[in-house]
Amino acid sequence: MRYALFLGCQIPVHLTQYEASARAVLSRLGVGLVDIAQFNCCGYPLRNLDLQTSVLFAARNLALAARKDLEILVLCKCCFGNLKKAVHLLGEDEQLRGEINAILLKEGLEYKGEVEVKHLLSVLYHEVGLGAIKEKVEKPFANLNIATHYGCHALRPSDIVEFDDPVAPSIFDRLVEVTGATSIHWPTQLECCGAPLLGINDDLSMDLTVRKLTDARQSGADYLCAGCTYCQIQFDAVQKMISSSRKTNNELPSILYPQLLGLSLGLSGETLGLRLNQLPLGSIEDFYFVPEPEPEEEEVAEATAE
Repeated sequence: MRYALFLGCQIPVHLTQYEASARAVLSRLGVGLVDIAQFNCCGYPLRNLDLQTSVLFAARNLALAARKDLEILVLCKCCFGNLKKAVHLLGEDEQLRGEINAILLKEGLEYKGEVEVKHLLSVLYHEVGLGAIKEKVEKPFANLNIATHYGCHALRPSDIVEFDDPVAPSIFDRLVEVTGATSIHWPTQLECCGAPLLGINDDLSMDLTVRKLTDARQSGADYLCAGCTYCQIQFDAVQKMISSSRKTNNELPSILYPQLLGLSLGLSGETLGLRLNQLPLGSIEDFYFVPEPEPEEEEVAEATAE
């Protein structure tokens, strides 16, 4: 099982722990990764400014993966959504596909539509499987309540991304539960984290974030868990900004899913980049399941006699 790893633009700069933890977890689970140095931006930042250029960027990445006969594994859900959107557009618009391929031909590339784009969570759930993951869990959690945040681009438009049920998704929750943690119900789970508004309307962006944080906390969450680059930045770095600017001290730390899974697989916090999270994860390792000690032989004998 091998994939071309697509990191996008944000992870190598702002969220290197996402890459580190994903690589460590996938290696432990026997998933091979291939780095394609020629990968460029997924095209997401351009999609509302110049759609053809956005599709061109995505198509070039897809063609590069196809040249190595690899599917693409994506960590960022914005990248995932844009690459899936490009596949959809190129599949239904023959003229657009011809225009894009005319440009790609200058590099000796061609988009033929044979490459699948998969998110990390999809690969873990569908390709690796919950059973195989559970077999590798060395340090299961107990009494740890996690609020999963799916992110918008993984769920919508559902007929394009084909990630999970957009109204009642479950993949992420099941993946959390395989670590021994409990995935809680929280009413605002599927609402936007606020990241798209940051830099446009910061107050509204932060208000949306605070709404979700408050809901998750009131629903009993010990931690948030994200599988999206921008959502994690919003819940981690921006939450830290909110605490500072609004002078609050009621933070709810967010952990990336491969960090959570990695801990349950027995990987070290250093390997998973836990110290790189802006908000300290505190005593999450205190939630490891601790089995009750085996009774002494004398206690067993006394219990039997009674």
